[in-house]
Amino acid sequence: MVYPIALSAGQIIIPLVAALVTLVIGSVVGFFGGIQYRKKIAEAEIGSAEQEAAKIREEGGRVAETLKKEALLEAKEEIVRQNREFEKEVRDRRSELTRLENRCVTREEQLDRKLEQLEHKDQQLDRKLKENDKIRQDLEALKAERLQKLETIAGYTAEQAKAEIVSEIEEEARHDAAERLVEIERALKEDADDKAKNIMSLAIARLASDHVSEATVSVVPLPNDDMKGRIIGREGRNIRTVETLTGVDLIIDDTPEAITLSSFDPVRREVARLALEKLIADGRIHPTRIEEMVEKAKKEVEVSIKQAGDRATFETGIHGIPQDLVRLLGRLRYRTSYGQNVLDHSIEVSLLSGMLADELGVDSTVAKRAGLLHDIGKALTHETEGSHVHIGVDVAKKYKESRDVVHAIEAHHGDVEPKTVIALIVKAADAISAARPGARRENLENYIKRLQKLEEIANSFPGVDSSFAIQAGREIRILVKPEMVSDQDMLAIARDIVKQIESELKYPGQIKVHVVRESRVVDYAK
Repeated sequence: MVYPIALSAGQIIIPLVAALVTLVIGSVVGFFGGIQYRKKIAEAEIGSAEQEAAKIREEGGRVAETLKKEALLEAKEEIVRQNREFEKEVRDRRSELTRLENRCVTREEQLDRKLEQLEHKDQQLDRKLKENDKIRQDLEALKAERLQKLETIAGYTAEQAKAEIVSEIEEEARHDAAERLVEIERALKEDADDKAKNIMSLAIARLASDHVSEATVSVVPLPNDDMKGRIIGREGRNIRTVETLTGVDLIIDDTPEAITLSSFDPVRREVARLALEKLIADGRIHPTRIEEMVEKAKKEVEVSIKQAGDRATFETGIHGIPQDLVRLLGRLRYRTSYGQNVLDHSIEVSLLSGMLADELGVDSTVAKRAGLLHDIGKALTHETEGSHVHIGVDVAKKYKESRDVVHAIEAHHGDVEPKTVIALIVKAADAISAARPGARRENLENYIKRLQKLEEIANSFPGVDSSFAIQAGREIRILVKPEMVSDQDMLAIARDIVKQIESELKYPGQIKVHVVRESRVVDYAK
């Protein structure tokens, strides 16, 4: 039977502690022993390293000394080489300076010789000048003696004879020059008039096409007077709708079977006319239907404007005009001036300008373009303030037209002086188109008033004896009093009359101011 041995806790722990203590002591002893061993090894290595370092230092010193000696030797050799080069350069410079010095000495000797020669020539010239002075004095004395003898023989002094001869020569020269100027002026006028008439007649003959002068319709015919009431509508709602949508005043008066349209804008008036004609044909007249018809009429007018502009560019052969300018040209179809359709007038001026330019050898394309656009401002006069000339210039500049075209537009009514041949051509073509028979019509009462105003303006100037408006108001002939107005004053009077006519009158084309001064002498033989 085996009985277990029971050990107490103290019996177990004591041996364990003793073992641990023994282990720790052994580790410490081993650690310090290792340290001592490594220390000895390290000291031995340090000693050998110091010895090695000493050897390296000694060897480096020897190498450094060797390199130092080599560097000093190379430096000395370089110094010797540079000294040799410097000495060579100095020798070269000295030889060059010696050569230049010799050259300067040679030049100095040459200059000395030339100076001596010049001094010798100067002395010779002085002697010759003195001889010439003596000869001139002798000639002067001889001339004075002869002049005195001539004055004694002729009975005139030299100044008197000279003045008389100069006066005779001046009078003859003035007379000959005046006769020559008159002949030249007469010949030039005849040639210029003949050539101008020939060119204009050729251009007008080549443009032998019919141009219809049409005015914008402002009266809408009605099938009967009952239609007026339907157009007015209940409490005037229909007529108010038409006027509001179109911006045109409808005048319904006692005129039988007709309604008058009143508006400063010809395009609006055309829209109102078309809309009313459609409403009358349809028979259904009420605000909604009026709106539909006005919209249709606007679209038709826009299409018509575009077609009219395209027709103008096609007929004149002008290409590259912006579409906005083409539409403005089309608007001129509904604009008239003294009964002449402005678009037809612009086309005619364009064609005439091209023909005149061809005859004169100028660029006809630019002339035709300027002629077509010269009245473009009239398309916007109802929307923009200012004259159609200023508006046209602004429009042309806006769409980058050339300088010649802009200047022609600006000068075609004389607002500025024409400075180019193109401007003069367009101005002449505009006058031809406006002045031809049947081109424009004018109210008889306004026509008579204009003639009276012309004569009234002319008679208001001092020195005017009488005036007569002739050539249907396109010329006024003014007779002045010769004792009050000289030939020089005639130009000033003509210019002042022209300025007053331009500022106070409105007229188609141009007016010629013809001032006449006559000197009459009456005597009787008894």
